Amino acid sequence: MRTLQTCSCLSLAIAVSFATAALAQMPAYDQAGPIPPAVTAAKTIFVSNAGADSGLFQSPFTGDPDRAYTEFYAALKATGNYTLVGDPAQADLVLELRLFAPYGPTNQTNANKQIGAADPRPRFRLVVYDGKTHYILWTVTSSIELAYLQKTHDKNFDIALTEVLNQFLKVAGKPALGAH
Repeated sequence: MRTLQTCSCLSLAIAVSFATAALAQMPAYDQAGPIPPAVTAAKTIFVSNAGADSGLFQSPFTGDPDRAYTEFYAALKATGNYTLVGDPAQADLVLELRLFAPYGPTNQTNANKQIGAADPRPRFRLVVYDGKTHYILWTVTSSIELAYLQKTHDKNFDIALTEVLNQFLKVAGKPALGAH
């Protein structure tokens, strides 16, 4: 029995050594992975409004749950890079925009340990789908900075929404928008 335990421990130690050596040989992150060609080649886009989590448009935000969709759609159209279509079946890409609040507790500390969500701020998520296969090709997110005044919340909302659009445009190889 003792020999079996010794062999098991020795086998485990050897396996851990090989795993560590294999990880040490992985190349350093020095360039991004490939961008799907469908993202860079797209000419037509359908923008899908995935909505906003309940309660996000009470004070201090101005607007309603469609505000992000309306502003994003107008900004994307204003770039002139794409033809926006009304039917996802006609689109090269489908962009699904959602405003959500993280689920679970917010950041709190307990006995010098951080617990809860890593980022409790509301955020935008833009999911890029291939129009033909419906596979997710890319996802970008941007958090909305917290503020106490409604005017500042609205400004932070616009900044985060512009950041989502600019992240998408960068991936697609298009020039970014100026500040909102």
